[in-house]
Amino acid sequence: MYRNILVRTEDSVGRITLNRPERHNAFDDQTIAELSDALAAMEASAEVRVILIASAGQHFCAGADLKWMLRAAARGAEENLVDARKFATMLGCLARMPKPTVARVQGVAYGGGVGLVSACDIAVATADARFALTEVRLGLIPAVIGPHVVAAIGPRQARRYMLTAQPFSAAEAHRLGLVHELAVDIPALDGAVNGIVSALLANGPQAQAECKSLIAAVAGRPLDDPLIEDTARRIARIRATDEAREGMAAFLARRRPRWPAGD
Repeated sequence: MYRNILVRTEDSVGRITLNRPERHNAFDDQTIAELSDALAAMEASAEVRVILIASAGQHFCAGADLKWMLRAAARGAEENLVDARKFATMLGCLARMPKPTVARVQGVAYGGGVGLVSACDIAVATADARFALTEVRLGLIPAVIGPHVVAAIGPRQARRYMLTAQPFSAAEAHRLGLVHELAVDIPALDGAVNGIVSALLANGPQAQAECKSLIAAVAGRPLDDPLIEDTARRIARIRATDEAREGMAAFLARRRPRWPAGD
């Protein structure tokens, strides 16, 4: 079905693999369209509980394909805006996905690759991975990925790395909060990813979606009376769901929960 990505669903995990290793898995319009389609299908699929973003070959993603960018630059402003909106919409779909998302990172993640990592809930990388926000070197700006990167590493660190375009190590990405866990090599990377996926699959899917909604609602807001009321209403509503009743009953009975399909 797809030319630039591979898609597989197995054991409740939807795996999307960037598959342009000869181009270091750089984005182009075709890749963006395919990612958008695959993400929408996985969001709608009852079979998929967790979405894993990975890549084939040596590198995770080298950012935007410059050949595509040059073609786009030769077109008019309106066509460029349409292209940019498609990329922004795809990243927004990933960031707002109600299901947990995990990035598996090796090699380089530059430009849009950093945006892809930032838009995922959890990221794991090899210890020798490299990151960079290289747009200004090309006379460009990381506009579409900007909200996701700033949310991941904060405005102060974004200023440094967006303005200098300096590459940074996996250890620095971990310190900044862009990456949650480092692995010494590819087998260890897969082991770490599998461990995180297993932990995600053990939990209530409705509760996970509500957690993501909660985080989006409280991030950056002052602890005022409306926020307190909002959080109280959220937990009161969730307590009454079949999923919550099953989760608490399973814990008290010391058994694995049998998560209902939904309320």
